[in-house]
Amino acid sequence: MIDEKLLKYFESFLTDHRKKLFKKVLEDRTRHFTVVLEDIFQPHNASAVVRTCDIFGVQDVHAIENKYNNKVSRHVAKGSQKWLSQYRYRNDGDNTKACLAHLKEKGYQIIATTPHNNSCVLQDFDFTKKTAFVFGVEAEGVSDCVIEHADGFLKIPMVGFTESLNISVAAAIILQEVTTKLRNSNINWQLSTEEKELLYFDWVKKTIKNVASIEAHYRQNLQNEEAFKKK
Repeated sequence: MIDEKLLKYFESFLTDHRKKLFKKVLEDRTRHFTVVLEDIFQPHNASAVVRTCDIFGVQDVHAIENKYNNKVSRHVAKGSQKWLSQYRYRNDGDNTKACLAHLKEKGYQIIATTPHNNSCVLQDFDFTKKTAFVFGVEAEGVSDCVIEHADGFLKIPMVGFTESLNISVAAAIILQEVTTKLRNSNINWQLSTEEKELLYFDWVKKTIKNVASIEAHYRQNLQNEEAFKKK
């Protein structure tokens, strides 16, 4: 539950333009698609994917950290990491399995991005299903665990000598294609009212400097008011 009075107080620190922008962006956010980064060790690649997710309205990013820590470069991400919901799996050696199991419980099909022989071509991909797109480590691609537990495989058609794309480029191409089709469909792809409210509250807080001190001051004032009423 959101404290509506506290939210109103926080909103007084924001311009009308900022509040309208948050609400406008939330209308285009989706959890119909999500992105999984498995052991991405180059910060600029992970950061570029995060930025791409923000650009195309994909709210959630899941980072699997079996071998490498998923680091985001603020210079590359351009602040986009602030507005996304990021989940990290790094507790044990089965982080990939734990992540995929969690997503399947949430109703996502797991699609590994790989030039696998049985891969679906991007243009033919069924965008109507809730999908988690898994991108693997730069040199090796997705792990055997992802291949084993994936519900399908996806590839971007290529006609040149090179057989692979940089992970951030691949993510941009895929997300641009599927989110464009999604928004031109009749599918209920938007966030729920509750999800929008929670994210809006979170974004408002992230915008305010020294928000913890401001909240403490607000609560202290409430306590003082209540104490005064009891006198």
